[in-house]
Amino acid sequence: MNLRGRDYITLSDFSKDEIWYLLQVAKDLKSKQKAGIPHQHLQGKTLAMIFKKSSTRTRVSFETAMYHLGGTGIFINENDSQIGRGEPIEDTARVLARYVDGILIRTFEHQEVLELAKYADVPVINGLTDGYHPTQVLADLLTIWEHKGTLEGLKLAYIGDGNNMAHSLMLAGAIMDMEVSIACPKEYEPDPLVIQDARLLAKNSGKINVVCEPEEAVKGAHILYTDVWTSMGQEEEALRRRKAFAGYQINKKLLTFAEKDAMVLHCLPAHRGEEITAEVLEGSQSAIFDEAENRLHAHKAILDVLL
Repeated sequence: MNLRGRDYITLSDFSKDEIWYLLQVAKDLKSKQKAGIPHQHLQGKTLAMIFKKSSTRTRVSFETAMYHLGGTGIFINENDSQIGRGEPIEDTARVLARYVDGILIRTFEHQEVLELAKYADVPVINGLTDGYHPTQVLADLLTIWEHKGTLEGLKLAYIGDGNNMAHSLMLAGAIMDMEVSIACPKEYEPDPLVIQDARLLAKNSGKINVVCEPEEAVKGAHILYTDVWTSMGQEEEALRRRKAFAGYQINKKLLTFAEKDAMVLHCLPAHRGEEITAEVLEGSQSAIFDEAENRLHAHKAILDVLL
């Protein structure tokens, strides 16, 4: 399957078969790394990595992925570049595209990624926006597949803020024939347009549900997922959000409503004692650190296939 030159903006840009292909490439590259088999498919390739939001996993995994694949990742901090001084995104896009083979961006406004992709004639990868986090979700799908042996027919319950993670999980679940239930306070529900898009992709509105009660969402779930209650850029809302999300915690009690062998995921960083207890995060049902490792392998697949 040839996906070379494509952008990676949201998973809804890809078909079910194309996502399975990315997952199979990720699994293959992971096996090669574990076996010490060289897989330097991107020798001489460069990736510009624009970061307007701070990062641990996204930056390190993409830089390491490029290194393992034989290429080079070039970190561009907003404050140390002309981007931070107001250079138009269309100028940045057209210049970088003449230097590098791909561009990764981690930023706030989703529109900025769309503008970058419009003007750059090399693949653009969305490393995170306020709207979506598609590179994380590919790692999530890889982790679920490894632990459950399948994706189709599984139920994923997401507990917490209807944010970029909720959006990307709904879209991914819809495409991969999973059931996704989101539990969040009413004023923090996902974007209605994204819910609509996910239901259209699912071809069955019953597969995508948004409810208020965590116990309702978790009933019969094979995967429980959560994220921080206060994301980057929302620090001033932290106190209000802690009050609003009281009761939306993944803990031992909530796990009893799910399937007995349900797995727990979290995109990290985690605020232990808020959205998840330390007991569950460190418990036998947690696959959170497998999930974090799989960021590297999923990102390798994206780079290998697109570049």
